[in-house]
Amino acid sequence: MNVLGGDKAGSRAPWKMSLLTKIFVGMILGIIAGLVFGGGVWTVGDAEFTLASIRPVGDLFLRLIRMVVVPLVFASLLVGTASLGDPKKLGRIGMKTVAFYLVTTALAIAMGLFIANTVAPGSGLPAETTETLLAEFETGAEEATISMRQRPGTVETLLEIVPTNPAGSLAAGDMLQIIFFALFFGVALTLVKNRERANQIIGFFEGVTDAMIIVVHMVMKLAPYAVFALIAAVIATYGVQVLGSLLIYALCVIVGLSLHVLIVYSGAVWVLGRMSPITFLRGIRKAQAIAFATSTSSGTLPVTMECAEKNLGVSEEISSFVLPLGSTVNMDGTAMYQGVATVFIAQVYLIDLSIGQQLTIVLMATLASIGAAGVPGVGIITLAMVLDTIGLPLEGIALILGVDRFLDMARTAVNITGDSAVAVVVARSEGLLNPPSSPKLQG
Repeated sequence: MNVLGGDKAGSRAPWKMSLLTKIFVGMILGIIAGLVFGGGVWTVGDAEFTLASIRPVGDLFLRLIRMVVVPLVFASLLVGTASLGDPKKLGRIGMKTVAFYLVTTALAIAMGLFIANTVAPGSGLPAETTETLLAEFETGAEEATISMRQRPGTVETLLEIVPTNPAGSLAAGDMLQIIFFALFFGVALTLVKNRERANQIIGFFEGVTDAMIIVVHMVMKLAPYAVFALIAAVIATYGVQVLGSLLIYALCVIVGLSLHVLIVYSGAVWVLGRMSPITFLRGIRKAQAIAFATSTSSGTLPVTMECAEKNLGVSEEISSFVLPLGSTVNMDGTAMYQGVATVFIAQVYLIDLSIGQQLTIVLMATLASIGAAGVPGVGIITLAMVLDTIGLPLEGIALILGVDRFLDMARTAVNITGDSAVAVVVARSEGLLNPPSSPKLQG
């Protein structure tokens, strides 16, 4: 499964760029275009165009990549669950996976809170800057507030994981319900006594997975152009002045995410997975690039699975279970961002958070990140839930909307790194990790 269009050694002409290189070129050109042409207006007939007008190219790519998410996640998770065969083995692997995901998420939030309290990014922000941001992004804050108000309580959220109509869940793209049904369906297939019938169903969904991967291959050819359009449009819309005023906050998030990768993930891979962190990070760098460019861990799933299997040696039965599950429930980057953002907003409004409130942030951000869909921008909605729980003004969301797109890219790359790290650790614990001795990294 070579989603990134990598060629075998020696098969690619030296003057041709790999897809990864094209994506990075698109990102750089998008930044340059946004800075140079961001304020330009072009008139064609009676219509006026700005650089932000090219954003639909990026939106088209995101819609195409999301198109395959539901069938791919459902089919691959069902096949992965059913392929484990032994229900006891499934339960053992499931417990390990969920435990690792919860622990790393809690550590991410705690690290984010520590950095935000130490650096205090929201202290001393100029009053005029705050007023400008609130005025500019008032609508976005309102929309996030309305979405949060409509969100059910914690007990209702847990109950709603169980679908009353699986077909409706698939049609609506409710990922937690889809995962729940896929897991139950997969477990049921392991218990069917007539193995021939069970294998027919499993074979069908294996075919669905293969077909979706081919679709992703085709869609990924648009990635460099989509990346250029998305980044150029963001910079053209928000400019650099807003980013400059929030630089310290953004740096806190970036530093926290980097430390989480270098300390928690690399440490887990080294100690528990017995794999060199350098080998691990090199092996997943292409999945990280796609996640960074598209801000969707679910959409990056085919690339993450390829990197884990081909470059890290994770068995298919582990990757097809752990990674689809992680793309929805493991959002360490999102959880850390929520911790930093909450403290930042509290500092801007001169509100001191007690230890109890900060412990509440850890709990609520963990639950919110588990329920977050792996698509761009969802962190704002879950952040609203956290802010409301501890009594902070929801209008504070407006303060960070200007840089959220950029941080969304970074935290998504961290999310899929965590998925891959857990896959390595679980595969090693089950004796199902076989890293290539001299890996030829795909792509």
